[in-house]
Amino acid sequence: MSTPSAEDLPHYTYDDYVQWEGRWELIYGLAHAMSPSPSIAHQAISQHIASQLERALEYCQECHALLPVDWKIDEETTVQPDNLVVCGELEKSAYLSKAPILIFEILSKATAHKDRTTKFKLYEREGVKFYVIVDPIDSIAKVYHLQEGRYIKMLDASKESIELDLGKCGIQFDFSKIWI
Repeated sequence: MSTPSAEDLPHYTYDDYVQWEGRWELIYGLAHAMSPSPSIAHQAISQHIASQLERALEYCQECHALLPVDWKIDEETTVQPDNLVVCGELEKSAYLSKAPILIFEILSKATAHKDRTTKFKLYEREGVKFYVIVDPIDSIAKVYHLQEGRYIKMLDASKESIELDLGKCGIQFDFSKIWI
C-alpha cells in the first residue's frame, strides 16, 4: 500500500471551514484540528503575553492586541494565531483579512512542527513583520524580524527585553514576565 499523495487528501475552503464545530485551522486547503485544548501553561503564558501587549499599546491609537481570532488569508487558508497585534482600524467582519504586524505562537506537542515550519513560511510570505515562537518547555522565545521578505532571527529571549518597532507605535516587550 502506498502513501497517499496531496491529490488524494480532502481539500477544503473557507465555506467548509465556517461549518465545522470546535477549533480548526485551514492551511492550503488542509484541515488542522486545534485540539486537545491548550494546556494550563500554554494559556497562562498566552495571558501574560496578552496583558503585556495590552499595557504596551495603552497609548497607541493605531495598534491593537488580540487573542486568537480568524485571519482569513485566502479561500484556502484561515489561521488563529495565539496572540497578535494588528495596526490600523479594526475590521468589522468575523475575521481579519490583513496581516497582523506581530504574531506570537506558543508551542505545544500537537502544533510545534506546524508553528516552526508551515506557519513560519506562511507568515513570512504574508508579510508579518515580527514572528515570535514561544517554547514553554525550555522557556525560550525565538524572535524573528521580516527583512527583505525573509525572517531573520533577532534573538532567543528568556529574560531579555526587546524594543519592537510596529511603525506607528513602538513597544518594549519583557520576556522575563511571560513564563510560569
